[in-house]
Amino acid sequence: MIRTRFAPSPTGFLHIGGVRTALFSWAFARKHQGKFVLRIEDTDLERSTAESVQAILDGMHWVGLDYDEGPFYQTQRFDRYAEVLRELLASGHAYYDYTSREELEAMRQEAEARGEHFWYDRRWRPDEGKTLPPIPEGVQPVVRFKMPLTGETAWDDLVKGHIAIANQDLDDLIIARADGTPTYNFCVVVDDYDMGITQVIRGDDHVNNTPKQINILRAMGATLPQYAHLPMILNEKGAKMSKRRDAVSVVDYDKQGILPEALLNYLARLGWGHGDDEFFTMAQFVQWFDLKDVSPSASRFDHEKLLWLNAQHIKASDDTRLAELVRPRLEQQGIVVAEQPALTDVIALVKERAQDLNQLASECSYFYVKATPSEKEVAKHWDMDAPVRMQRFAAELEKLPQWDAESIHALFAPFCEAENIKMGKLGMPLRLAVCGTGKTPSIDQVLALLGRDEVLHRLHQN
Repeated sequence: MIRTRFAPSPTGFLHIGGVRTALFSWAFARKHQGKFVLRIEDTDLERSTAESVQAILDGMHWVGLDYDEGPFYQTQRFDRYAEVLRELLASGHAYYDYTSREELEAMRQEAEARGEHFWYDRRWRPDEGKTLPPIPEGVQPVVRFKMPLTGETAWDDLVKGHIAIANQDLDDLIIARADGTPTYNFCVVVDDYDMGITQVIRGDDHVNNTPKQINILRAMGATLPQYAHLPMILNEKGAKMSKRRDAVSVVDYDKQGILPEALLNYLARLGWGHGDDEFFTMAQFVQWFDLKDVSPSASRFDHEKLLWLNAQHIKASDDTRLAELVRPRLEQQGIVVAEQPALTDVIALVKERAQDLNQLASECSYFYVKATPSEKEVAKHWDMDAPVRMQRFAAELEKLPQWDAESIHALFAPFCEAENIKMGKLGMPLRLAVCGTGKTPSIDQVLALLGRDEVLHRLHQN
């Protein structure tokens, strides 16, 4: 069975790069009727927080990426890591290193003086025919993994193609610290092995970790998973996205009024494509998704494109669901949504005018609280005849035997003819008088939805 995983570290928010990784892992599992696992890699005890864990869980729930197993926490698996450490030590694939911090620092300074990259000199590595130094008293050793010294470690990456790393370029990495706590690269390997992960789909910043993890898996006698390293997401200026410069947390996009399905739709298109298709559902994405269609090149984030996609998803969304999302945004503005007009009916009328939920809320607001027109609009459309003309039009509205958009629309032409004006001289002042803004849908539909009593009330206030 196909088994993929998403394994974030709870040291901050859930960022969009992580969401895209989760999305591709989730889609691959769903495409192949497999299992998608959520694992929280919280062994960095100093930086991991309960708030960050909750932010990850909330973010996954918000975007709708449901996981089949988990969340599993690495901090609850220390006994298992200790067991594998003992096995690797017993089999000769790992060894105790008693090098002091001072000795390591001396090695580092010597390497810098030579202009070379710092490498641990493997002085405690128990190779055949080698005499080890005497074990110093009072030094707690770290545990290092015994990397192969010759040949290369290679794999066929499902995104980047064949990758080979010379083993002479791999350090004997520390897999357990002096206090006994396991390190990242070791925990990942044990977790992927125990959880039966068949495809490791992650960001390409992990490419350098992969040969280390492959060699540990081989030492454990494990079947290797397939690896797929996804390209980086760059900001609109072509630089790596950062919290300081860019909106990178999923919470930020929620606040901006982005629908989760629109964000997923957009992230899916960052580095992957299905012909010229831009707008699609997650069901379609799962059906179409294949890692061979993922580009190995970095993708550039385009906020305008995201907004365009968000607008398409708003148009396609159920009005009742949109009302549930818009109502709290209106309440944050101090607007109490009355029973009439029904918010679902208002949304059905205005949603094609909005790119995000905050804009959609603004489009709905004047149906419940008349806006204050801008000085520019007043100067352009509200002349000295407008107040009296609005009262005359109100009198015509009052006579209507039936209140609907068609009946209201039928008044426009004869009223303009009687007043000897063009429709603009009626329509724009009417919008300002009733809505407080000149930017509305068809005014006959707006008036019909507002209702006779509310329209007449607002007109008589001018």
